Amino acid sequence: MIASGPLPSDALIEIGEMMGYPGFGVLLARLADHRGLSLGDLSRLVKVPEVVVQEVGDGAEPSPSLLLRLAPALGWRDVDLFVLAGMPAPDDLAPLDADAGSWAASLINQATWLPPERIDELRQRAQSLPQHPRIRPFPPPRPYEQYEPSFGAAILRMLANRNLKWVNTAKCLLCLTGLGLAGSTIGQIGRGVKPLSPDLLARLATVLGIPADDLAAVTGISLPDNPPPTHPAATELAGLIWDVRRLTSDQVRCLRDDAESLRSE
Repeated sequence: MIASGPLPSDALIEIGEMMGYPGFGVLLARLADHRGLSLGDLSRLVKVPEVVVQEVGDGAEPSPSLLLRLAPALGWRDVDLFVLAGMPAPDDLAPLDADAGSWAASLINQATWLPPERIDELRQRAQSLPQHPRIRPFPPPRPYEQYEPSFGAAILRMLANRNLKWVNTAKCLLCLTGLGLAGSTIGQIGRGVKPLSPDLLARLATVLGIPADDLAAVTGISLPDNPPPTHPAATELAGLIWDVRRLTSDQVRCLRDDAESLRSE
C-alpha cells in the first residue's frame, strides 16, 4: 500500500539526488567557490569548527544555527539557504499572513509607476511598520505545491517564502521584467514541466532580488548572453517585495493605497 501525504524531507532529498538534483553540500560548495572560498575558509568566517562545515559538504544535514551563520557570510538571505537545504523556514522567518500575497503583487504593480525616490519612501514606510505576532500558522504547501526536488522547485519555494504564489509571482515577473506568463506556467517550473532556461533564470533572480550569477553558480545554468530587460527600479521593487513579506494583509493593503496616492501627486 502506498502511503498518502507529503514525503519526509530525507525521502525528498533522496529522490532529488536520484533525479540529478544535488544535495546541500554540493550547492554550498558551488556557492562558496563562486565567492572564491573553500569550505575551510567558510568555517573560519562563520567561526564554526572546520569539521562541521566539511561534514555538511560531505552530505550531512546542516543545523538551523549553522544556516543562520552561513547566510550573511555568503551574502544570502537565511530563508533562501533553508530552501537550498530542503528545510522548512522557521516561524520567525516564514511569511506572516498568506492573504497578504495578493496585496503585495498589487503594491508592486502600483509602485512600478513611481520614481525611485518614491519607491524608497514606500520601503521606509514598510520597514517602519510594527511586526504583529503570528495569529495562526502559515499554511503548508498544498498538494500541487509539493514538488519533487529540482532547481525550479527551489526557486518557487524561495518565492513562496516571499509570500508569492504562482499567480502573484507571474504578476511580479511581468512588472519587473516585462515577461507575461500564466500562473499555471509558474507552477510548471516547480514541477519540472517547464525547464529553467537561462533567460527565465535571470528574470526570476530579478524578482527574488538574488544576483543572477549566484543562481547560475548554484544551478549550473549559464546566464543568457544578453541579459533580459528589467524595470529601471527592479532592485528597489524586489526589495519592497522582501520588506512586506512579514506584514499583515491590512498593512500591505494600506501600503498599496499609499502607492496609488503617490502616483496621483
